Amino acid sequence: MANYFRDYADLCFEAFGDRVKHWITFSDPRTMAEKGYETGHHAPGLQLHGMGLYKAAHHIIKAHAQAWHSYNSTWRGKQRGLVGISLNCDWGEPMDINSPKDIEAAERYLQFCLGWFANPIYAGDYPQVMKDRIGKKSAEQGLDMSRLPVFSLQEKSYIKGTSDFLGLGHFTTRYITERNYPSRQGPSYHNDRDLVELVDPNWPDLGSTWPQSVPWGFRRLLHFAQTQYGNPPIYVTENGASQKLHCTQLCDEWRIQYLKGYINEMLKEPLLSHMQMVTEIVVPTVCTLCILISAVLLMLLLQSQS
Repeated sequence: MANYFRDYADLCFEAFGDRVKHWITFSDPRTMAEKGYETGHHAPGLQLHGMGLYKAAHHIIKAHAQAWHSYNSTWRGKQRGLVGISLNCDWGEPMDINSPKDIEAAERYLQFCLGWFANPIYAGDYPQVMKDRIGKKSAEQGLDMSRLPVFSLQEKSYIKGTSDFLGLGHFTTRYITERNYPSRQGPSYHNDRDLVELVDPNWPDLGSTWPQSVPWGFRRLLHFAQTQYGNPPIYVTENGASQKLHCTQLCDEWRIQYLKGYINEMLKEPLLSHMQMVTEIVVPTVCTLCILISAVLLMLLLQSQS
C-alpha cells in the first residue's frame, strides 16, 4: 500500500505541482486508523481491537515517507514546493498538577495522540512510552511480540526528517488523570494508554456536545509541538466549533468568540522565540561587549604601566 500511495502522490505532483506548492500527505491519520480499524465507525469498518490501528498507522507513516522522498528527489528541484503531514490532537492537562502520576498520564496522552505519528517523522521511531506500555501489555496478554509494529534501522533512517512543515489540527482540551486498565480486559488503544479524559463543567458551553472552548490549551499544544519536534514550521490546518443545536438562523456569536479566543492564543509570542532570541542575539552580543571591554581595560592598564 505504501508503494501504491507513492505512485498516487507522484501522479498528483506531476499533474498539479506547477500550481500546488504545499502538500499534505495525510490529514488526521490517527482518526483514520482508530475509527477505521479500532472502533469501526469509519471505513473500512473493522474492529481489530488494539492491533489493527497500530498496523494501519505503521503503513500510513511509511507511505507518507515514500511520498516525501519521491517529491524530494524528483519534483522539488523544479516545483519548489513543500510536503508535510497534518496531525490532530487535543491538549491534555494534568487533572492534579501536583500529582506525578497525572503529569505522566497527561504526557502519555499527548504521546499516544500526537507523538504516535510525529515522533517517527521527527525522531525516527515511536515514542518510548508507547513502545514500553504496549510491549508490556502485549506480553501480559500472552503475545510473543508487541502489538505495536517495529521499524527496522533502515526504515527509521528513511522516515526521520520527512516533513517540511507540521500541520496541526486542534479543537479542545481534556483534563487527564491516571487509571490502570488490567491487561486481562483485552487489547485496545483505550486500555493501552492507562488514563481517563475529563471535561471541566465550567468551560464555556457552545450548545453542542463537542467541542468545549478552551483557548489556553491551544497555546500549550503549539508550544509542546515546537519544543518536542525541533521548532518546525507549523500550519494550523483544522480548528473551529460544530453547529449549535436548534439554531435555524444566523446565530454565531458563540463561534466568533471561540475563534477569537483560539486565534489570540495562537498569536501570542511563543516562549521558544524568546529563547531563540536570547541564544542567537543577546548571548553573542554580550560576549562581544565583554571582549571589547576587556580589551579596553587591558590597553588602559598597559598605558598606565608605561
